[in-house]
Amino acid sequence: MVSLSVLCEKDIISISTGQNIGRADDIEFDEKSATVQNLVVFGRPKLFGLLGRGKDVRIAWKDVMTVGRDVILINSNEYIQSDKNGKVKMDYN
Repeated sequence: MVSLSVLCEKDIISISTGQNIGRADDIEFDEKSATVQNLVVFGRPKLFGLLGRGKDVRIAWKDVMTVGRDVILINSNEYIQSDKNGKVKMDYN
């Protein structure tokens, strides 16, 4: 079992592209089944946070291949990005 605080210390790496997506800042789970649905990486701050931040990235839990000692490896090129207003866009990297 892994806690959120432990997940937040690990970089998320895409196996297919080698891209470092960031670190998990939050999780989303289904209340009815109590299962994790997404890892959430908050968007990067713009001008030290004075101008808000970029879009959040959601990574489906089904795409997580392994949670290692230092990193979380995912097998997906598709990330769900949403801005602070909740508008959702699919991003293919």
